[in-house]
Amino acid sequence: MRRGAVLGWAVLVLSVTLHAQELPQSDDSLEIEPPLLVPPESSEPTVVNSEPATPPNVEKLESDLARSRKRAAAGERLFRAGIIAKVDAEKRALRVVQLEAELAQARVDEAKKNPGAQDDAALAQLVAAARQADEERQRAEFEAAALNVKRQRMLLALGSGRKSDVARAEEKLASLAKPSP
Repeated sequence: MRRGAVLGWAVLVLSVTLHAQELPQSDDSLEIEPPLLVPPESSEPTVVNSEPATPPNVEKLESDLARSRKRAAAGERLFRAGIIAKVDAEKRALRVVQLEAELAQARVDEAKKNPGAQDDAALAQLVAAARQADEERQRAEFEAAALNVKRQRMLLALGSGRKSDVARAEEKLASLAKPSP
């Protein structure tokens, strides 16, 4: 058995040597660069417009909200089964709250475009619902940011996080803590 193992190694070394001699021996190395996964940052600052160019469609927002609610419910079940992380399930729930606020605001905007279709009481009710949904969105985003700061600090304490991640999370929390005009 020992002789077979030695013979096997000898054959392996011989085949590697023969294959190495067959390879082209040139000083020119093939420089193949993989495509960049992250595009390089341009020197021009990008301007992010907070206002959408076209107002969101109420029907589209309603379908997105229904789909998002299903994803959030499935997210809880998937988290309990250990398939997705708790952070992902929380993001799904936060998305539902954000879509509810967007939908309420879109309904107000649509009602303001068609003043004859709604009476003043109905418009006031839509505005109040939009204000309440926006407050709920702000509260949910603030709670999510506070939870993220806590998680990032715990990861840093365990040696798995970075100070820059903690600083970024704290900046986001501070920006959400400021009252919006």
